[in-house]
Amino acid sequence: MSFQQPSPSPSPQPAPGTQGPFGLGTPTGPARPPKQRGRWLKYGAVALVSLFIGVGIGSSGDGTAAADPAAAGTKSGPRPTATVTETAKAADDGDAKPAPTVTETETVTAKPKKTKEPGPATSFSGEGEYVVGEDIKAGTYKTAGADGDFGCYWERAKDASGEFGSIIANNNLNGPGRVTLNTGEYFKTNRCQEWKRVG
Repeated sequence: MSFQQPSPSPSPQPAPGTQGPFGLGTPTGPARPPKQRGRWLKYGAVALVSLFIGVGIGSSGDGTAAADPAAAGTKSGPRPTATVTETAKAADDGDAKPAPTVTETETVTAKPKKTKEPGPATSFSGEGEYVVGEDIKAGTYKTAGADGDFGCYWERAKDASGEFGSIIANNNLNGPGRVTLNTGEYFKTNRCQEWKRVG
């Protein structure tokens, strides 16, 4: 007679949500793959190393930096300074008066130029009556002739009476002519061109 050994029965699994043999709940979801755990470890290690490097860099100074910025400035080299220049403007409040303007003046007395004292002329028009020595200077005068078609008339006289007996000399010119006048005489000229003293 042969005996059959009973097959081992599977160990009973605790029901979901019940306590396991060590008092821990059995996870109900799928288990994390081992790769993800390795990734978290890798990132954690990189972060930790970075932290140590940052602390090392921060503490690599000379350790003498002061918390007060003013104290820090005294220990370091000279700081550059900026100078701002502003032009002061007068207040524009309506009551302000403008500053007085100072103007320096220098008085210069101009010396008048020497001018010839008015005296008898040495040239005159060919139409008029002149007193020699008073209106015109004595001397010899010349004219270019008549100023029109009727000829040039001149007359020397002793006075201004206009009478025939006062005439010293006279002439009618069709061309150029000359006459010598003496002081005190009266000289009358009609329709003549300008007379100019020539001697």
